[in-house]
Amino acid sequence: MKTSFKYFFIVLVCFVYIPFSINAQDKRPESITQREYPQWFKDAKLGIFIHFGLYSVPSWSGKEQYAEWFYKGLISGDSARIDFQKRVFGENFKYEDYKDLFKAELFDADAWATLFKRSGAKYVIFTTKHHDGYCMWNSKYAKNWNSMETAPKRDFCQELSDEVRKKGMEMGFYYSLTEWTNPLYRWTVDTNKSIEEYAQKHLIPQFKELVDKYKPTLIFSDGDWDHSYKELHSDELVDYYYKVVGEKAIVNDRFGKGFNHGFLTPEYSAGIIESNRPWAECRGIGRSFGLNRNEDLSSYKTSEEIIQHFVQLVAGGGGLTLNVGPGADGQIPLLQQERLLDLGKWLSQNGDAIYGSKPYKKPYDESMVSVPGLIDSVINFDWVRNSPFKIISEDNFNVTWFGIIKPKFSEKYTISCKADDYALVYLNSKLIIDTKKNINSCEVELNKGEDYKIYVEYVEKNLEASISLKWKSKSQEEEPIKAKWKSEYKCSKPYVCYTTKNNDLYAIAFSIPEDNLILKLDKAPKDDMTIYFLDKIKYPVIPWTYKDGKLIINTSSIKFSDVRSKYAWAFQLSDYLKE
Repeated sequence: MKTSFKYFFIVLVCFVYIPFSINAQDKRPESITQREYPQWFKDAKLGIFIHFGLYSVPSWSGKEQYAEWFYKGLISGDSARIDFQKRVFGENFKYEDYKDLFKAELFDADAWATLFKRSGAKYVIFTTKHHDGYCMWNSKYAKNWNSMETAPKRDFCQELSDEVRKKGMEMGFYYSLTEWTNPLYRWTVDTNKSIEEYAQKHLIPQFKELVDKYKPTLIFSDGDWDHSYKELHSDELVDYYYKVVGEKAIVNDRFGKGFNHGFLTPEYSAGIIESNRPWAECRGIGRSFGLNRNEDLSSYKTSEEIIQHFVQLVAGGGGLTLNVGPGADGQIPLLQQERLLDLGKWLSQNGDAIYGSKPYKKPYDESMVSVPGLIDSVINFDWVRNSPFKIISEDNFNVTWFGIIKPKFSEKYTISCKADDYALVYLNSKLIIDTKKNINSCEVELNKGEDYKIYVEYVEKNLEASISLKWKSKSQEEEPIKAKWKSEYKCSKPYVCYTTKNNDLYAIAFSIPEDNLILKLDKAPKDDMTIYFLDKIKYPVIPWTYKDGKLIINTSSIKFSDVRSKYAWAFQLSDYLKE
């Protein structure tokens, strides 16, 4: 009887203890679950990203590819990158040989920091290690694969940190959690291998080495998306970082699946609408982060596009981390410098509407824009993260096509469509394809020489954008459907954006009408409200009236020749929000 009771007691304790142990192991650090995001980042709005490393030597990829992913192309069989390297650097040249050509002989940390300060940026993020594993500091965990032990003989992390901080900006580091080249675990190659040994022997100690030596105010991690935050030991990494750096420290959200912490980082997008969690869209001035010498001028955003895009992001509750891609010599291309200086000039005149601002209850007033009357020969497009035309937004646009087809054979055809995000296809007014419902193809009987009307509606939400419409039959191989496709591209775009600060509402217009700027505001302002034009040269106070939910700002006294700002103009509605 005593033995049975003892056995029962042990079993009972085990059942009680095991759940407690599991819960204890799953409990996440309060530094992550309870941490407030620092105010400096919420107020900053603009940061500069820098992608600079071995990939800056070839500085080449397809026009829509990321040049910093050059090595990935080599190991994944990208013939364009492989052929380019052989043609330019030699038949037997290897990626690791770039360490002897990467000299950064014109690198000047003070000149870089001065440029970034003049751009209006409040923080800088430097790529300390990209996915190729090459380190821009003397890491003992990357022997002969770092900038101190190879051709540059420089600690870029230290030099740039010193100059950025001297100029009053916060210093941040980009750090790839995974690597393509590490023998312990080659990311995207060793897909069936555990990452644990790599994490314990390389990732954790190297991350801590970087934090201990430079104490960056911000860490932008990356290369995480194939793993959970537990596999990457992200809680341990971030908790350690927070304890070393303190209250000003902030991380992004790319620390593995399920991490659910850090500022959000939409990439090459039209931005998001989010006010409860800090965010900053990251993008290059062109289509790549690392310098891509294969890009066309049209791939680069103009100063006007950058400024208006930046304003739209801030109105949505976020900010912008705008990337520069220096050449292997350490020079930032002049075109990229010009864009930064134009942005800085605009901010010097309109920064009151940006820095430290919060979103209004609506981010902007929009109007519909369209590109009608075009003829496409086929519907077979891959815009990647681009917009089809400059006037159309990169996300949230739609396209319609109408065409008439004549089959060459009287037989059964399979019409198929692939679309990101989705498309509807109508044949003689009948819906035959709806990719949103995973109805991606349809078999139809068609007669030779007969006219068939096809109507296509395409909708793009965010990120990648592509559509292809094809057909095939027993007598015809699969091919895009050729026709005189009459197309129309549409989207809604802001014409005025809103931000707030204290009791003031700011309206940032993308044009100054000759007579009146009309704002759709449901709250009537008080009679003594003053409207200031932030470009204060000649007309600082602007007359206004309010009627039927519309604030009418009289802009007739503003002459374009008198203003300093370009591309966007800010009006301050003083005390509009005051109760």
